[in-house]
Amino acid sequence: MAGGFIAERAGKRAVFYQGKITSYFILACIVGSLGGSLFGYDLGVSSGVTSMDDFLKNFFPAVYQRKQAHLKETDYCKYDNQVLTLFTSSLYFAALVSTFGASWVTKNRGRRISIMAGSVSFFLGGLINAAAVNIAMLIIGRIFLGMGIGFCNQAVPLYLSEIAPHKIRGAINQLFQLTTCLGILIADIVNYFTAELHPWGWRLSLGLAMVPAILIFVGGIFLPETPNSLVEQGRLDEAREILKKVRGTMDVDAEFEDLKDASEGARAIKNPFQNLLKPRNRPQLIIGALGIPAFQQLSGMNSILFYAPVIFQSLGFGSGAALYSSLITGSMLVIGAIVSMGTVDKLGRRFLFIEAGIQMICSMVVVAVTLALKFGDGEEISKGLAVLLVAAICLFVLAYGWSWGPLGWLVPSELFPLETRSAGQSVVVCVNMFFTAAIAQCFLSALCHLKWGVFILFACLIVIMSLFIILLLPETKQLPIEEIYQLWEQHWFWKHIVAKDNEIKRHYMGVN
Repeated sequence: MAGGFIAERAGKRAVFYQGKITSYFILACIVGSLGGSLFGYDLGVSSGVTSMDDFLKNFFPAVYQRKQAHLKETDYCKYDNQVLTLFTSSLYFAALVSTFGASWVTKNRGRRISIMAGSVSFFLGGLINAAAVNIAMLIIGRIFLGMGIGFCNQAVPLYLSEIAPHKIRGAINQLFQLTTCLGILIADIVNYFTAELHPWGWRLSLGLAMVPAILIFVGGIFLPETPNSLVEQGRLDEAREILKKVRGTMDVDAEFEDLKDASEGARAIKNPFQNLLKPRNRPQLIIGALGIPAFQQLSGMNSILFYAPVIFQSLGFGSGAALYSSLITGSMLVIGAIVSMGTVDKLGRRFLFIEAGIQMICSMVVVAVTLALKFGDGEEISKGLAVLLVAAICLFVLAYGWSWGPLGWLVPSELFPLETRSAGQSVVVCVNMFFTAAIAQCFLSALCHLKWGVFILFACLIVIMSLFIILLLPETKQLPIEEIYQLWEQHWFWKHIVAKDNEIKRHYMGVN
């Protein structure tokens, strides 16, 4: 039990860290971050495909008939079908389960192998979906896609956080969100053109998921493992050589000693999942593993991404206009991710969370009020109000793009000590995928029954999320990843929780 405290001696040498940005480091970051493109492409492509008439006629004829019946009018319940939403949410249930297997692979075989395994599964899912002739094949394909996302979402944020120098860790980790957003945007562009390829355009959209999977697998062959993972596996000489290459210097002694200290503590932990429940890990569990990944989905963002074409069609837009509107929201996500990369290590995580919370609340209120006054009685919405709704949604997406989107993966990945890092990330992905699947499964039904009230619900949840950040999350910018544990001992609330382990800590440090 006390073995975990060895990790707390790590990070003391941070002032002596040496290094520079090298081409080898840049290559590792680019290839590693491509894992986010799998998640992003699926988010974008599934939302577009579910609004394509050819796809609906093949697999969901009842939805197609209802859509045609309301083609010239607005209707909240146009797409309310639980089997249709299962097509989307089944992937996330599969990712939820697979992430625990990914935890073992990530910890014992390395982050690189886990990323490559995810790409193979995603490739198979794209192949099956492109060839689907019935709903069963669609669901099986989605399960393979979900397994791939479970592996990549488990390993990629860890990979980027571990390989990055601590002063730019925030920006490097957010490459995951940037490639996710680019994946969404590319999927939206693909859907825009394949929607005109009758009757097989949807097959091309789904099948092109194999392309990023191939790129990641091939890139993974040349991808270096993180020094943290190599040390954890006992491959010390190899870890030192990789650290020299990614830092561009022979003087890596200080950082390497910190990695060894952290790894020594990690090996002393026989059950990392059980260790997550210890008082000293309570802040990471509540904030990083449970709170942030759940709130990331409860913001309502993925509902917008899943069903942006559906929402815009329900608002009276035509099919082409709906997909075009999705291109706009996808672009806002990319812009938000770039803004976040440039500011997260300067302004800090808390500032971006809080500012974006205010902007997202205001946007949801505008959407809800507009819909409450002018939408849902069979009357087509005016062009002016339609523009207002699109603008409000874009401002919402932009704020999410520089806050809960990237920070929802960055902050959890940097909170956990090495001893519980892989296990903690598995819980992060599990909670994230559970709420992603739940929102995907329930959103269209909620839109049908709550109507404009669903956006007020999201606004209220964002208020709670923002208070959670203000009260419980300390600032982590530019801190070495092995020093973050010190924040809990100084925090107004968490210091009372982690203090319960102080007696054990004093005993252990005295022995050593």
